[in-house]
Amino acid sequence: MTLCLYFAAPAVWDEYREILPALLAEAGIDAEVVTKAPEPAAVDYILYAPSAPLQDFTAFTRCKAVLSLWAGVERIVGNATLTQPLCRMVDTGLTEGMVEWVVGHSLRHHLGIDRHIVNPSHLWDPTCPPLARERRVAMLGMGALGTACARALAGLNFQVQGWSRTEKSVPGIPCFHGEAGLEAVLRGGDIVVTLLPKTPETENLLDARRIGWMKPGAVILNPGRGALIDDAALLAALDAGALGHATLDVFRVEPLPADHAFWRHPKVTVTPHIAADTRATGAAKVLVENIRRGEAGEPFLHLVDRARGY
Repeated sequence: MTLCLYFAAPAVWDEYREILPALLAEAGIDAEVVTKAPEPAAVDYILYAPSAPLQDFTAFTRCKAVLSLWAGVERIVGNATLTQPLCRMVDTGLTEGMVEWVVGHSLRHHLGIDRHIVNPSHLWDPTCPPLARERRVAMLGMGALGTACARALAGLNFQVQGWSRTEKSVPGIPCFHGEAGLEAVLRGGDIVVTLLPKTPETENLLDARRIGWMKPGAVILNPGRGALIDDAALLAALDAGALGHATLDVFRVEPLPADHAFWRHPKVTVTPHIAADTRATGAAKVLVENIRRGEAGEPFLHLVDRARGY
């Protein structure tokens, strides 16, 4: 029998308790899912959240793969004891949630909705916003999530340009890469979305110099990782009027401390890391498919490249 150890948030276990065994049986896999293993050496797969207290994988000598429930693996990818294959979560529900958050907040800023919702003087201002085809979006990060968001915004007629550290090609989306490409998309972007993993190369990607490339009044949306943006540089640009607004879903410290300047800044919107979440109904299917592949000797889905960090 295949033994799967669930080692993630106990509060979420109830969401997986019934669906995982049912899907494993449906896939023809004789498996048991437990929250506590009799001994580490008996475990075949670890279903894992990088925030879990398990940080030493040395004793799991039979483990064929660690299957993350999160899209981001930066907390664990550098763990020297993790020698087993590591797979990140790529799930349709997670992608759909991210697309909805990015599209919703892009439209909010594009349409200037805030000035109508917050209008204490009852000012009648019939100024119409430009059309989406007149607004340019810079999508920093063209992985699964960034590409899905870019396509959704392009479907609404926004001028979308993609950027990634290495060269990529996405049909219908002009793509740029490298430092020169980053400068080009930032200088043209009315809305800049950051959807990159946290790696040594992406930390503080938007520093004071690069924020300085952005158009006056441009808006930043960050549902990616808090460390992608230099907080002090962002606040300075907002205070100077160089940027129009920042809508942030991720932070260097979470929950965001109550005394953090982001909470009080009139040009910052804080959302509590809700842009995309792993939903058990979709994630369980991804986990089971990878277990099936492992048992059949097939390549795992969404295998993490340790050298790149994602």
